[in-house]
Amino acid sequence: MPRMTDAPGRWSQATVHPDMWTDPDDDPRDSEGAGPDGELATLRGFLADYRMTLRMKCEGLDAEQLARRSVPPSTMSLLGLVRHLAEVERDWRNWIVDGAPLPKLYGARDADFDGVVAEQSAVDAAYDDLEREQAATDAALAAHPDLGERVGKDGIAVRALMVHRIEEYARHCGHADLLRERVDGRVGQ
Repeated sequence: MPRMTDAPGRWSQATVHPDMWTDPDDDPRDSEGAGPDGELATLRGFLADYRMTLRMKCEGLDAEQLARRSVPPSTMSLLGLVRHLAEVERDWRNWIVDGAPLPKLYGARDADFDGVVAEQSAVDAAYDDLEREQAATDAALAAHPDLGERVGKDGIAVRALMVHRIEEYARHCGHADLLRERVDGRVGQ
């Protein structure tokens, strides 16, 4: 006898490969053709693709769905991930520039997840924060195109900062996969 569950059914909008998020011709991440030349361009390309993947995983959802927590005791939600990545972009910028660190965007530790509310104004603010912090960190790193250059008070290599940013987005895109499937059953790359 089948079990009753409140979990949504698995589905995808893709028709070419049903385990993908979207069909290859519709995937905005694959618009450049062959990969970029050079290490810096490659790193920037991977970062841009993971940033877009996070947005794709959130698109089409309302404020309540974006703010919906995964499973107790976790406070993780898609909106929390957007807020968290805005926060970590700011943290990375603090590693790049000299001087006093910028304050946390959302306050105390874990407030990026704990402070999520299901309101459209909170969603809009989180996306505004993410775009602003991404642009500011990108600008700070653009001043240091040599991947071997060491920056900030701790002398961290630009390459390490770039790779860490990619790792952070990639890891959280994995979380976004599971969170989105929990919200409406949509699966895929």
